[in-house]
Order: sequence, then C-alpha cells, then structure tokens
Amino acid sequence: MEHKKLGPARFLTPRLDTDSLLRLPRLLRADVHASLVVFLITVPLSAGVAMASGVPVELGLVTGIVGGLLTGLLPGSSIQVSGPAAGLAALVYEAVRTYGLGGLGILVLATGLFQVVLGLLRLGHWFRKVPVAVVQGMLAGTGLVLITGQLYELADADAPGGGLERLGGLVLLVTGTLESPTALTAGAVGVGTMALLALWQRWPRGVRLVPAPLVAVLAATVVASALRLPVDRLRIGDLMTAVQPPDGPDFVRLGQVGVLGTILAFTLVASAGSLLGATAVDRMHDGPRTDYDKELIAQGAGNTVCGILGALPLTTVVVRSTANARAGARTRASRVLQGVWLAVFAALLPWALGAVPVAALAGVLVALGRQLLPVRELGRLWDGHRSEVVVLLATAGAILVTDPFEGAVIGLLLAGAKAGWEATRFRADRERGAQGRADDDQMPLIGRK
Repeated sequence: MEHKKLGPARFLTPRLDTDSLLRLPRLLRADVHASLVVFLITVPLSAGVAMASGVPVELGLVTGIVGGLLTGLLPGSSIQVSGPAAGLAALVYEAVRTYGLGGLGILVLATGLFQVVLGLLRLGHWFRKVPVAVVQGMLAGTGLVLITGQLYELADADAPGGGLERLGGLVLLVTGTLESPTALTAGAVGVGTMALLALWQRWPRGVRLVPAPLVAVLAATVVASALRLPVDRLRIGDLMTAVQPPDGPDFVRLGQVGVLGTILAFTLVASAGSLLGATAVDRMHDGPRTDYDKELIAQGAGNTVCGILGALPLTTVVVRSTANARAGARTRASRVLQGVWLAVFAALLPWALGAVPVAALAGVLVALGRQLLPVRELGRLWDGHRSEVVVLLATAGAILVTDPFEGAVIGLLLAGAKAGWEATRFRADRERGAQGRADDDQMPLIGRK
C-alpha cells in the first residue's frame, strides 16, 4: 500500500487560507454594523422591560451589558443576543411584588446556577421536548399580561397588582382617561408610538435598516419635549447605586416553597424560550448551529452574574437576535460589541433616557406583547390539532388570571393528560384492529369475499 507523503511544511504548520484572510475585514465590518443595530434596539427595550418588570431602569441596562459581555463571549450560539426579555417581565413583576426587589437577586442567582448544572448534565435538549402548545401558551399568557399592564402605562396610570384586577379595571381606565386631558395626552403619545412602529414596516427596505423601536421612541421623545407635553418620563438614577447584591436574609428564603416554585418557573421559561429561540434563529443564517447544552450553560452563567448584581434575569431576545441576523452578523463579535456600546452608554449617557415618555415605551411593549400572541398558529392548529389549541388557551388564560408559574404547571398537567388520553385511544384502536383481523382469520373461507 502506498502512503501519501506529506511535506514537512504542510504537516507542521497551519495552512493559511488566503480567502479567509481577505474575508476577515468584511466579516468584522458586518459584525460592527450588526452590533450597532442591536444596540439601538437594546437601549429602549431594556428600559421598557425593566419598567414593565417593576424594577429601576438601570437594572435593565445591567442585564443587557451582562448578556453582551459575558453570555456573548461564551460558546453555544453565534448569533443569538441575550438580555432582559419581555417574556419574563410578568414573572419578574410578580416575584418583585411578592419578595421585594432585594429578593430578585437570589431568585436569578439560583436560576443561573440551576441552568449551569442542567447544561453540564447535558439536559439542554430536554427543554426542547416541552410541548410546543405549553410554550406558546406561556408566551401568549405573558403577552396578555404585558399588554394589560402596559395599557395603564399608556395613560400614565398605576396598574393593579393581580391579573383579574387588571382586567376588571380596564373599563374604569378607559372612562378615567376620557375624562382626563393629561391621560389623553399620554395615551396619544403611546398610540402614536404604536402607529409609527406599524407604519415603519411599510417603508422601503433601506429606511427600515434603522430599528423601528428606536425611531418610534425617539420621535415620541422629540415631540413630547418640543411641545412640553405634561406626560410622565423615565426616572433614571446612578447605575452603581441600583446594583444591590443579595445578602444573608435573602439566602434564607431559598428554603421557602414559594421561592423554589418561582425559581423553577424562571428556569423553565428562560431555558425553554432561549433554546426554542435558538432553533428559530438558526434557520436565519448559514453559520454554526447552536449547541443546546453549551447555550444553556452560557445562559446560566449570565443569570448567575445578573443574580449577584441584583439585576433582571436574562434570556434570548428574539427581537434582537432576529435584528442581529438580518443586519448581517457573522460571529459572536456582534453580540459582544453591542454589550460594549451599551456599557459605554450606561456609563456616559444614561441621562438621555430621562427625557423618554413612559407612554412611548409602553406603546413599544404593547407591540412586543402582541408579537407574543400566536394568532397565525392558532388557525393552523385548529384545523388539525384542536386539543393543542385547548392546551395553549388554557395555559395562557391561567397565566393571565393567576401567575406564570401556576399557569405553566396547569399547562404541563393538561399536556400530560392529553398525551395519556391519546396513548390510551391509540392502544384501544390498535386492539380493535387486531381483534378485527383475528375475526377475519376465523371466518370460513366460503364466507369471505
């Protein structure tokens, strides 16, 4: 047998790919451009999610920075962008209302450690086995909670605490808004923001390279400032003052059943949302596919640091990830760079957020909540999988009237009951088919056709 002889230079030294070297500047330019696009989306969304979560705006910026500088560096996915997500806002709001802002850090810290352990045990792919109807129901329920809560912010009003109270108070909100010129002004700012978000998608593609949330919020800010409208604006403080690591009494809460349930809810929603989002984002680019276990570890590491800092939990943000892919990102450098730009902004220009009307961010969040509602999927499921629609709607309704954890448990129980019923029916159909074939075999030959 002849052995192919390798030259020493070829064997001992790495092969230089001239084409790759020539493409490197182009790849870097693409990543820098994508990072700037994502950064411009991240600033208003991070502030809005923090506002919807009932925490200081600065904590949303902290989570966005950690998502870029830490999670962005770790392996797992090359295009996904992590940060504070609207999908967790309702859960965080309920947790802060129950355990206070001081308890948020320990919840997020425990969630991060739990995610890291699950990733090290290579259980990341199991989160993709959560029934799609349950995941969509959780997102739909979160979207409904987000919308009902932000409708109050559109009128510069305080939202009631519980889901039923928010629903019941909508009629009074409408009548009160119609009777208050100040509330009507805030509502006009919010509705105008939503209208601009919708209209921006109809502009030419070159114009739409500028992120719609940035354009809408910036336009609302300019109009409100120029006309000196009497609307509420964001309250922004010192970034370092807002960071409050958990202390001793907070760790004692880990023994409470309610706290453990909230941690499980955080883990389920954040992990399933991130990994399902990775599947969707992978379809938008031709780069390396996501390693689900490594991505779960990266998300866990980010949440661990966010917990230490007392910030919001992070997860994959589909809006930013989609913008990152469409802007031409090629490597994880775009994720890291958007974290750098956000850190520079938080250090030097946080006061710029103080001019943003609360109603404008509420309009953006209502639009995001609308995107969480699987309206198109409902029509397709109803044609052939009506039981899936029942699970989806029941999960969403339970989250709306109770809380995200109880809604998720109800959805999982219903999905399990549905799977058991379908398995029983399949077994019964198979036994009837086998019995029918046995009866046919026993028939006299003269009686057979």
